[in-house]
Amino acid sequence: MQGSSLYQKYRPSSFKEVLGQDHIIKALEGALKEKHSGHAYLFVGSRGTGKTSIARILARELEASDADIHEIDAASNTGVDNMRQLREEAAVMPFESKRKVYIIDEVHMLSKGAFNAFLKLLEEPPSHVAFILATTELEKVPDTIQSRCQVFTFKKPTQKVLSEMVTKVAKAEGFTLEKASGELIAFLADGSFRDALSILQKILASSSDKKVSLEEVASVTGAPRVELIQRVISGLHEGKADGALSAIGEAVKANVDMNVFAMLLLQRLRILLLMRYAPAFGEELSADLPDVDRDFLASLSKETASKINSDALRKIILASIETVRSPIPELPLELAVMELSSTT
Repeated sequence: MQGSSLYQKYRPSSFKEVLGQDHIIKALEGALKEKHSGHAYLFVGSRGTGKTSIARILARELEASDADIHEIDAASNTGVDNMRQLREEAAVMPFESKRKVYIIDEVHMLSKGAFNAFLKLLEEPPSHVAFILATTELEKVPDTIQSRCQVFTFKKPTQKVLSEMVTKVAKAEGFTLEKASGELIAFLADGSFRDALSILQKILASSSDKKVSLEEVASVTGAPRVELIQRVISGLHEGKADGALSAIGEAVKANVDMNVFAMLLLQRLRILLLMRYAPAFGEELSADLPDVDRDFLASLSKETASKINSDALRKIILASIETVRSPIPELPLELAVMELSSTT
């Protein structure tokens, strides 16, 4: 694993290798097949969803060689002069291809003046040029720019897709990833291919036996042991604070990231309630959990005397938000547990 990062090493190089964006790949391949390619594309989506990777693949599909594919970081080229320079460069014929492609990342970072200058180029682009714009913040891209582009919205990959990907990459690197380990990495990545592979890289770098257990993932990422989360849920279920507070205290002693702790707790409480009120949907969401977790939540969801309800989930949501900015990270969760327990 020396040299390039896993994200660079396993970046898709063709449309068939792209995961989780079937709706975009189908549309692009259809347009290319019918020779209906456009001169401007706008890729929209959260970080790490594959916008730049697909932009590079599309550029090659538009018959541009590496010498005629130009990547521009709009965050570093925000001014009018940068766009004027781009207009001058775009007028020059491709070096060795049929088309010259400009990939402009973080396009929303352009200044108002730069957008105005760029708009003139989009309105009357040279026939040999195509633009692929990428942004995480569509609302900051002027409507006049959007209307001149084919807009594609990227979806966050599901936890299942991310789990399967990191398991496959780990195997290619000579490691065995437990199913629960892949699922936890997928959850922590929060819909980002890049983050999933970044987390995986840190874990593989610290593994000594080529077999990655759930405990190893928890240790490297600061995630809590499943048992601690279950003890908090049991305390909330019974309306008793002592067991839940004790579990939170053990998590603090183990240097667990309390933001991660709160996210995992929220995920499981949500699934528990959905198992109770919408069993089919709850079962679908629980598919990403380890078997022991799924069985635990399924059992509690059937108990009508449970103290876990929508109000409990709402209080934990607020606690998780406050955890990030609290001077004592565990305090918001502790307060929520106290408020929801009969011992307050």
